[in-house]
Amino acid sequence: MSQRNLQTWTVTACLVGTLSVSAWAQNTPDLQAAGPAPANTVWLDTLNLSNANQGYGTAASGAGKTVDGHPITLNGKVYPHGFGTHAVASVGIQLNGQATHFDAVVGVDDETGSKGSVGFSVVVDGKIVDSTQTLHGGDTPIPISVDLTGAKILVLRVSDGGDGIDYDHADWAGALITLAPNASSQPQTIVLPSPGDGPPRIVFPAFDPAPAIHGARVVGSTPGYPFLYHVGATGAEPLKYSAKGLPDGLTLNAVTGNITGALKSAGTFKLQVTVTGPNGKATRDLTIVGGTHKLALTPPMGWNSWNCWGGSVTEAEVRDSADEMISAGLAEHGYTFVNIDDTWEADRDAQGNITSNKKFPNMNALTDYIHAKGLHAGLYSSPGPKTCAGYPASYQHEQQDANTYAQWGFDYLKYDWCSYGSIAAGDNSLPAFKKPYIVMRTALDNAPRDITYSLCQYGMGDVWNWGASVGGNVWRTTGDIVDQWNSMRDRFENEANHPEAAGPGHWNDPDMLVLGVVGWGNPHPTRLTPNEQITHMSMWCMVAAPLLIGCDMTKLDKLTLAILTNDEVIDINQDPLGVAARKIKSDPEGREVWSRPLFDGTQAVALVDTGDDPQTITVNWSDLGIKGAQPVRDLWLHKNLGNLTDGYRVLVPAHATVLLKVGKPK
Repeated sequence: MSQRNLQTWTVTACLVGTLSVSAWAQNTPDLQAAGPAPANTVWLDTLNLSNANQGYGTAASGAGKTVDGHPITLNGKVYPHGFGTHAVASVGIQLNGQATHFDAVVGVDDETGSKGSVGFSVVVDGKIVDSTQTLHGGDTPIPISVDLTGAKILVLRVSDGGDGIDYDHADWAGALITLAPNASSQPQTIVLPSPGDGPPRIVFPAFDPAPAIHGARVVGSTPGYPFLYHVGATGAEPLKYSAKGLPDGLTLNAVTGNITGALKSAGTFKLQVTVTGPNGKATRDLTIVGGTHKLALTPPMGWNSWNCWGGSVTEAEVRDSADEMISAGLAEHGYTFVNIDDTWEADRDAQGNITSNKKFPNMNALTDYIHAKGLHAGLYSSPGPKTCAGYPASYQHEQQDANTYAQWGFDYLKYDWCSYGSIAAGDNSLPAFKKPYIVMRTALDNAPRDITYSLCQYGMGDVWNWGASVGGNVWRTTGDIVDQWNSMRDRFENEANHPEAAGPGHWNDPDMLVLGVVGWGNPHPTRLTPNEQITHMSMWCMVAAPLLIGCDMTKLDKLTLAILTNDEVIDINQDPLGVAARKIKSDPEGREVWSRPLFDGTQAVALVDTGDDPQTITVNWSDLGIKGAQPVRDLWLHKNLGNLTDGYRVLVPAHATVLLKVGKPK
C-alpha cells in the first residue's frame, strides 16, 4: 500500500501505484475526454452506481456529476465523466479477471470551496493497493493508476478524513476501467456487505437468580419537591427492599423498591440499600443529595418517542413504552424517564395556558400512570413561537408553560431551538444563544417541581462551554442522529473535542440511541449492524451521554435487550465520578483507544475499530498512566482476561468495540 504525503508530490518523482506521474500522464487515456470511452475501456459512470454506498445524497445521481449534480470539477478542470460521491462512500465492481487497469483523478470537488476533507483508497480482492492521505478542498488532485490484471473485485472507498462528513464532496474524476484484450464480460457494480457485518462480539449471559442492585449510585432532589427513585434490582422473585439511613421525608416501599416523599432538608445522605430474594441478598450504597440544582448527577436514562414514532406518537405508545420499561426489566437496570417529544401540543386557552391535543387527552392521568410504575415523565417544547413540527411553543409563555408542566407532573423538559431562529434574527452572538435558555431556566426555578432541563440546539455557539452556566442539565452537541454508521460514529467522535464539559449535573448529549426498531414514524429495524450497535452503546457510556432509548419498546429483540441491559457497561455511564472518556490514541487506519477513570479507581477502556476491516488494536498500560500487572475484564464477553502485564492486544472486527475494565477496585 502506498501512503501518499501531499507535501512530497512532484510530477517527476512520486509514484502512482507502480507508475511515476510522468509515466502515468504519457500512458493513460485522456480522463477529461467527453463522449464514448476509448476502445476496450469503460467509464465508471456508465455502470449502475445505485449499488454504491455513501454518507449523503443518492449515489446514482453522481454518475458523471458531483453529489450536488454539478459538473465534476477539480482545480478548475472539468471532467465530463466520473463518479461524484460523498464520504463515507464505497462502490464495489465485479471484474472476473476481465480488466487490466483502473485510472482516475481524485480530490474534493471545487463546489465546496476550501471545505471538506476526504481520503481515497483502492481495494483489489480484499487488499488495499493504493490510498491517499487526507485531501482538503482546494488541494491539488491526485492521479491514481492501479494494475487490475487478474482481479476479481475492485472496491473504491472514500473516508471522511477523521473529522466528520460535512462538505466531503469526493470525486473519482474521469474514472476509467481498461479491459483485457478479448474480454468476455463487462464490469458490473455489486452490493457490498456493510463493513460492520459479521457475528456480533457479545456473549448473552444466563439469568442470574442471585439478587443484584443496578442503576445510579447517586441521585439529587430539591427539598420540599416530590421525590421518586426506583431501586433497580434483578434476581429471582419475590424481592424485598429495605434501606438504612433514609433521610427525613422519604419512605421505601418494601415491595416495589420505590423511594417516594419529599426531602425535608438539604444535605448529603448516605444510604445502605438491601434487596433480599430466595437466592440471597445484595447490598449497595446510595447517596441522596438534597439542594438546589442537584438533578442529573448521573446521565439521564430512559426512553424518548421521537426516533421511533416521530410526529405520529400518541398516548397509547407512551403508555406501552412505560409498560415495557417494567415488563422487559429495563427499569431494573436504571432506565427511568418516559419522554414525549414533539406533536403533543394543541393550542392555548383563553388565559394563554398551553393545552394538549386529542392524542394526549389527559396529561395528569398519563403522568400519574408513569409515576405509579416508579418512572419519570418527560415533555418537549421550544423557545420559539413554534416547535420543529410547527406546533405551539413557549415563546413569551415560558413561566405559564413551566407552571403547567409542573402541575401536569412532568420531570424532564427537552427545549428545542427550532423557530427561535426567527426571533434571534441572524444574531449568532453568545448572548443570543444563551438568552432563551436562561429565560426558561428561570421559569423552571419558579415552578414547584424538579424538572431535568435538556437544551436542544445542536451544539451552536459551542454550547458545551456555556450550557452549565445557563442551568442546563444536558445539551445537544450535534445535529440529529440517524441509524447509520457514519451518523453514529461522527457523534461520538465529536465528543472527543470537549470531554471536560461533562460532569455531575451537566452532560454532553450526542443525541438519542438508535438501537432496536426505529424510523421516525416509519418503524424499521435499525440499519446499524450488531457490532455497530455494540459500539453505539459502548461509546455513549464512555462519553457519559444520556441513554435515551429511541425504539419501539414493544418490539425489543434479544440483541437489543442484551445491549441495553448490560449492567457492567451501564455502570460506566452511571459512574458517580462523572469524568467523560478521552480519546488517548488513534491512527489513520481508524484504530482508536479511549479511556475513562471510574470512581472505584479502575479505568474503562474502549478499543474501537472505526475502519472498514478487522484490525488488531493495542492498549499499553503506559497509555493509561499505570504500570505492572493489571486485572482486565471484557465487559461484552463477561469474561475475566487475567492479570496482564504491560497492556492488551486484540483483533477487533470492523466498526466494533472491545470494552474493558482495567485495574483492581479500591
